[in-house]
Amino acid sequence: MKYLLSAILLLGTMATYAQQVEHIAHLELGKKDKKVFNKGDSSMILKIDTLIMKDRSKLEFYAKKDVKIEVGYAEIGKNVVITGQDSKNNATNIDLDINLNKLGSLFIIARGIDAFNGTKTHPNGNGGIVNLTYDPNGLTPQSTDKKANHYVFIDVQPGGLRVNPHSEISQIYSRIAMSQPGLRGMPQGQIYSGSPGKEGKAEIKIRQ
Repeated sequence: MKYLLSAILLLGTMATYAQQVEHIAHLELGKKDKKVFNKGDSSMILKIDTLIMKDRSKLEFYAKKDVKIEVGYAEIGKNVVITGQDSKNNATNIDLDINLNKLGSLFIIARGIDAFNGTKTHPNGNGGIVNLTYDPNGLTPQSTDKKANHYVFIDVQPGGLRVNPHSEISQIYSRIAMSQPGLRGMPQGQIYSGSPGKEGKAEIKIRQ
């Protein structure tokens, strides 16, 4: 019985740390197309042999805490976006290992989401941790001239920086005034402070 309980606990621990793995041989997004990954575990590994993203296309991850993306061959157009968030206003941590054979401009958005006081919400979210590793056999990205090709911009700002405290307070007071006794109009009686989340970290490096 003792060994059976140990085995059950071990399986439970393994399930807790289970990670979704998805392999795509060829993924092509046309101009302004969007591909959303929102199913499975909160952490995932996405392996793409060939990735073609035309201008203003988008890869989006929702309800994902950590995502590792491995791309064997990539053609990236202009104003292409890769972004993600978990389900609690925090940005997704993105680890991107990529072989860039064409690159116009790529925006990796791992920005915390603003809390919305007066509705069911979580606090202002944290920015994500983004690591971009590029293959030396492909193109070298640059992050200094946004008008030039091969441009990469990584946004890891926290949520709460764009909130106007005066409008937030006015909104809260308005909802309290309209709510039933006991602050029933407020979600679980909670009002979050305007404190921003934590800023994330970003790094661009060459594959060793």
